[in-house]
Amino acid sequence: RSVYDDQPNAHQRFMEKLDACIRNHDREIEKMCNFHHQGFVDAITELLKVRADAEKLKVQVTDTNRRLQDAGKEVIAQTEEIIQCRVQQRNITTVVEKLQLCLPVLEMYSKLKEQMNVKRYYSALKTMEQLENLYLPRVSQYRFCQIMIENLPKLREEIKEISMSDLKDFLESIRKHSDRIGETAMKQAQQQKTFSTALQKQNNVNYGQNMHLGRSKILESKNEITLKRTLEEDDEHEEEVLTAQDLVDFSPVYRCLHIYSVLGDGEIFENYYRKQRRKQARLVLQPQSSMHETVEGYRRYFSQIVGFFVVEDHILHVTQGLVTRTYTDELWNMALSKIIAVLRTHSSYCSDPDLVLELKNLIVVFADTLQGYGFPVNRLFDLLFEIRDQYNETLLKKWSGLFRDIFEADNYSPIPVATEEEYKIVISKFPFQDPELDKQSFPKKLPMSQSVPQIYIQVKEFIYASLKFSESLHRGSTEIDDMLRKSTNLLLTRTLSSCLQNLIKKPHIGLTELVQIIINTTHLEQACKYLEDFISNITNISQVTVHTARLYGLSTFKDARHAAEGEIYTKLNQKIDEFIQIADYDWTMSESDGRASGYLMDLINFLRSTFQVFTHLPGKVAQTACMSACQHLSTSLMQMLLDSELKQISMGAIQQFNLDVIQCELFASSEPVPGFQGDTLQLAFIDLRQLLDLFMVWDWSTYLADYGQATSKYLRVNPGTALTLLEKMKDSSKKNNIFAQFRKNDRDKQKLIETVVKQLRSLVNGMSQHT
Repeated sequence: RSVYDDQPNAHQRFMEKLDACIRNHDREIEKMCNFHHQGFVDAITELLKVRADAEKLKVQVTDTNRRLQDAGKEVIAQTEEIIQCRVQQRNITTVVEKLQLCLPVLEMYSKLKEQMNVKRYYSALKTMEQLENLYLPRVSQYRFCQIMIENLPKLREEIKEISMSDLKDFLESIRKHSDRIGETAMKQAQQQKTFSTALQKQNNVNYGQNMHLGRSKILESKNEITLKRTLEEDDEHEEEVLTAQDLVDFSPVYRCLHIYSVLGDGEIFENYYRKQRRKQARLVLQPQSSMHETVEGYRRYFSQIVGFFVVEDHILHVTQGLVTRTYTDELWNMALSKIIAVLRTHSSYCSDPDLVLELKNLIVVFADTLQGYGFPVNRLFDLLFEIRDQYNETLLKKWSGLFRDIFEADNYSPIPVATEEEYKIVISKFPFQDPELDKQSFPKKLPMSQSVPQIYIQVKEFIYASLKFSESLHRGSTEIDDMLRKSTNLLLTRTLSSCLQNLIKKPHIGLTELVQIIINTTHLEQACKYLEDFISNITNISQVTVHTARLYGLSTFKDARHAAEGEIYTKLNQKIDEFIQIADYDWTMSESDGRASGYLMDLINFLRSTFQVFTHLPGKVAQTACMSACQHLSTSLMQMLLDSELKQISMGAIQQFNLDVIQCELFASSEPVPGFQGDTLQLAFIDLRQLLDLFMVWDWSTYLADYGQATSKYLRVNPGTALTLLEKMKDSSKKNNIFAQFRKNDRDKQKLIETVVKQLRSLVNGMSQHT
């Protein structure tokens, strides 16, 4: 340590001491070698002496060894055999022990392979679990066990993939066959409902006693036939009856659910199943574009939806947690909204009432089926009320065509009955009562035309058709009665009324037809009370009930009758105008023909024959028509005189015109229609009469003196009218000199006319200023 100190010359002193130490050791070694050198030499000498003896001994030992080897070869061979046998025995024992450990593992693995081959995947998973937890740990040191351990996760994945593939096949299968599943479920629900209804009706003795007799028999026979067919089909196919669930093999779902649950992936499987079923639900709820064209399209659509929810309901009840009630309710609410939207859209395209009725029946069966599985269907029945309105609309369109066909085919003449049998046939179709007609002998005629009983029958058929939709809607008799009355009111007030109004306006409908239409509407109006009784008998609801609606047929037929009356007045006036148009007056004639014009006599004859047809009309209608015709004729004649295109009129034309007016007055006084008091009808021509009298008598002084007084002889003569006509006569007198026989007084006469014209103008101007 002192070498490393910082003392001066320490290293040098150390090296000096080390050299001294080395010299001392060298001297001691030399002394030692010198001391033992002689012993070494002696030993070498002795070794040289024994060399020869050693060589001899070596030869002897070699010879002895050779002899021993030759003698022990057989022993060695036998010994080696013994050793080999003992090694083999020990190995065999070891192998047996190890095989006893490995055999259960191999047996379980073989069992696993067999289970995989026969597709018992759930059992295979249990076997894997036993292998991993119990058997493989005992022999984990062997390589084949490592291979097994590495293969087990692969087998699990293979099982998952196979089970998932089976599940996909199952989902695809139920998607394809959901319509068959739903059809079976709907058929069974319908059969059960039919059977229950039939039993209920058989047990209820008083059911339908107050129903309409014919309708009751039809319904009863239909129910008996349906029940009989149902029982026969049940007997014939008793052994083959399968429920909707029996048509589906649900084992892939159970198997896949168990496998994923064992593998700890149950939640993944549940999410996947629900996701796929939601996708299928959207596909099922998507309708075909042509679904509304046939009932088969609707039936397939409903069958698919029912099949889908039948499967989901079964899965809900036989599995734990795969689907929940919340999930199915959410899925159903989504589906129900889609179904209602689809039905609203597609049903709006249906124009055939039979198809709408079939759709209604399908919706009822659809709703009843799903209600049997616990799904709420109140919104579907609410939808049916919307479809009911559409059904009524299609019925109204159909019956509108029927009514038009009936009206077009009608001959608008009273129904002839030659025998009592024919009379009874008509009475059976239409409730007609007339004691006076009953007293008459055959043959005789009923006042209405053939369309009346046909219309009545069609109204009853409409009520039947409307009733068909109300069946199976789970509504009370009062509500059904109200629906029938409302739909019937629509038929009467809208459809039949529109057909009658259009019929009345048709150009080919003449006065005779209009008269018959008025008679027909009168009898149809009287038959409305029988229609109310008919509805009451069907629904078994008394008319005295507070909430019972009344039929509006009375107002419908009254409106149609008023329209027909107005059309009669219009056509009469048009006919009068046609006669007036063919009038050919010679306004410059010097004197009259001495007889009325031919066109006017034809017109009067036409009016006489026409008013004879009005004998079956109510008196007021005939009187109004006659008064309207006379007033229109008077107005037309007055307009003819005052026509602005007519520039001059001679006295002879006035005389001829006066003869025509006289014929009109004679016609009015002949009472063409009974019921007028005094000269009421003649007053229609009073304006013409006073005007013509004024010109015929030429009593201008009286007219001008009494003008404005209530007792004036020419009270109805308007100054403007008289002025217009007088000016036309003045122009004619200037040109034709109609006062030639009074030549010496021509100047005074002309002066008188001019004076009267001035006075009339002053009256007209005064009236204008006053106004």
